[in-house]
Amino acid sequence: MSNKDIEKLHYQTFENIKNNDGNKEFWTARKLSKVLDYSEYRHFLPVIGRAKEACKNSGHNILDHFEDFLEMVDIGSGAKRKLENVRLSRYACYLIIQNGDPSKLVIANGQTYFAM
Repeated sequence: MSNKDIEKLHYQTFENIKNNDGNKEFWTARKLSKVLDYSEYRHFLPVIGRAKEACKNSGHNILDHFEDFLEMVDIGSGAKRKLENVRLSRYACYLIIQNGDPSKLVIANGQTYFAM
């Protein structure tokens, strides 16, 4: 598979996890963490923290880009439970990606995707 094919695959991956709420696009932190190859969500939380700090330091309101919410997920046998998650704007995703390892193709391609 060529680098161009991988870039298209990653672009489609980010598109596939994008959500729309009316005219606003957003991504969820749990889905993004999986795409970025974090083994566990708890390992992704410090990255979100650094991105929030960068957001604040750049003069943006954190709450405009990072919105905490509880998501209902299936846990088996029809039961559900609430899991903490974060709704992320494109800018929030961009800041998260900037804290990633650019030697990983998914990170490098994410930097291009979220910069657009």
